[in-house]
Amino acid sequence: MSQTAVGVALIGSGSAVPATVLSNDDLARAVDTSDDWIRTRTGIRQRRLIEGEESLSSLAIRAGAQAIAAAGIEARDIDLILLATSTPDDLFGSAGAVQAGLNAPRAVAFDLTAACSGFLFGLVTAAQFIRSGTYRTVLLIGADVLSRWTDWSDRRTCVLFGDGAGAVVLQANSEERLLAHEMRSDGSLNGCLTLGYQGEPRALPGNAVTVQQGGYRSVAMNGQEVYKFAVRRVPEILDKVLHRAEVDPEQVDWLLLHQANQRILDAVASRFGIPNDKVLSNLAHYGNTSAATIPLMLDEAVRDGRVKAGDLVAASGFGAGLSWGAALFRWGV
Repeated sequence: MSQTAVGVALIGSGSAVPATVLSNDDLARAVDTSDDWIRTRTGIRQRRLIEGEESLSSLAIRAGAQAIAAAGIEARDIDLILLATSTPDDLFGSAGAVQAGLNAPRAVAFDLTAACSGFLFGLVTAAQFIRSGTYRTVLLIGADVLSRWTDWSDRRTCVLFGDGAGAVVLQANSEERLLAHEMRSDGSLNGCLTLGYQGEPRALPGNAVTVQQGGYRSVAMNGQEVYKFAVRRVPEILDKVLHRAEVDPEQVDWLLLHQANQRILDAVASRFGIPNDKVLSNLAHYGNTSAATIPLMLDEAVRDGRVKAGDLVAASGFGAGLSWGAALFRWGV
């Protein structure tokens, strides 16, 4: 592809969630918690969990296929598939399996890992490939199955997470619809949210050399520090993006944040004077699905008619790393 001054448009969305529902009352039978305790602290009422033959790849394929159909294109039109996930089926990556499942043989495919910031980081990455003229059409999927790595005996974390996938198709456009974006990382706070590897030394048979082998532990989080980080950094980065695009908060049609905690959504909306009816939220039904939360919420709002072509959306994600990002875009073409 050879173009100059290429704009980026988001032209189609899709999503997928498992059928299995785990309610707060269900959790209360497993750990010392209650529906009231969870709702008042997080806003979450239930979450979806994969079972049986379901996998990260199967959710991503379903969401991607929906986005492709909504965009009015064919899978063979996709040049690049970006899979934003921290929970692949294969440690070497699951994007290749998704490419095969979608029957998109022309598409380059790779995983991008940035935890709950993954979709926003993927959005910026996809935009660079399009603006440079390298690719014309990109399928970006945010998907995670954190139920695999949740300690279901820890009431501080097990109430938070669910499984899901969301996707968007981005395409080169004569008009720029991705108006501004920003990404940030602070590795000094890395220990606040981790899913760490733990290995043990094992001697090779008949040899003095040892190797380290083991597995990954469950998600560990300092909830208070992550909350303080989010309510400080998310408004800052959104303010930068709005300023760069020369947009006032009252011009924003929708505030679309990473669905981690309703109190964070409320605090950010209050900081910008954005009314509740302009704040997109579905974490009550799905919990924190990590890289999937933003595209899952976006697809829901597009399909029920809330988000319409031309609407101005201010989005921000934050999570492990610690990392955070924001983007301002007009939906559709």
